[in-house]
Amino acid sequence: MFIQFNNDPSYDIPHTKNFYSFGTTISLTAYCKNSDAAIDESIKKLNTLNDKLSAFNKYSEISSITEAAGKNFVKVSAETYFLIKKSVYYSNLTHGTFDPTIRPIVSLWNIGKENFKIPTETEVISSLKLVNYKDILFDDKGTSIMLRNKNQSIDVGGIAKGYAADEIKSIFKKHKIKKGIIDLGGNLMLVGKKGFRENWNIGIQNPLAYTGNYVGILSLKDKSVVTSGNYERYSIVGSRFFHHIIDPLTGYPSDNEVISITIISDKSLDGDGLSTGIYIMGVNAGGNLINSLKGLDAIFITKGKEIYLTKGIKDNFQITNQEFKLSGVI
Repeated sequence: MFIQFNNDPSYDIPHTKNFYSFGTTISLTAYCKNSDAAIDESIKKLNTLNDKLSAFNKYSEISSITEAAGKNFVKVSAETYFLIKKSVYYSNLTHGTFDPTIRPIVSLWNIGKENFKIPTETEVISSLKLVNYKDILFDDKGTSIMLRNKNQSIDVGGIAKGYAADEIKSIFKKHKIKKGIIDLGGNLMLVGKKGFRENWNIGIQNPLAYTGNYVGILSLKDKSVVTSGNYERYSIVGSRFFHHIIDPLTGYPSDNEVISITIISDKSLDGDGLSTGIYIMGVNAGGNLINSLKGLDAIFITKGKEIYLTKGIKDNFQITNQEFKLSGVI
């Protein structure tokens, strides 16, 4: 995605901080003369969340739950408890196409890594037995969580960045920052408007081209923009293409007409929690789910270079690449 910043000198100069957290490059931009305190507080919050939620940090609360799988409940912070409960909520909404227990099958595929190899059907079936969000057990009174079976694992990476973006936006608001961009590795939260009467212009990546090529421009204010696409991480073996979006119901990379989906929402947590599941659901089922939820819209891009929009966003999106066509408003 690209973001068009405002060059009007009557506005405050943007203050930007780039750093690494959550396994990705983070960029925080605030249009405010006194933005340092807000950005510093945001960085501390991100690092605290990463310490709690990373499945790759053996001391995190998430890793503690995985370590105790099939054995005992683990008491966690209210924040971690909320996020795991929210993960199960999104799993129910998407009928299991989003699943926070998917890590065993993702680790088996190891897509995008140098040592990638296609797993056998037997390996997929075996790993898939460990994937079931209904095996996450909750103790509300003790804010404790347990995985039902040994060797199961939990990973909230699918929604953690969305939650973090919402938290940073709250910090910006607390510090009276009315205009800014929160970019968590491509997950965008837009704070306010670009100018007095002008929205931010967001470029939607062409999933069939190199980064920096766009299919169209999205005009928005005060919204979250989250995209899931098959181009983000993949492996190629001969003529076979394997992307990283694994269907928890089959154990294989999702195989439907969709190659990219962008979710537009008020809360980035919703966009992050739904983007992968709706990608797997496809245009029809995914579009129906989006339309059933308040304050959410979506842009679907298919293998056939077709674009489908939900009704709430149709007037805010303009196709700029004529290889793609608008095939429907759903």
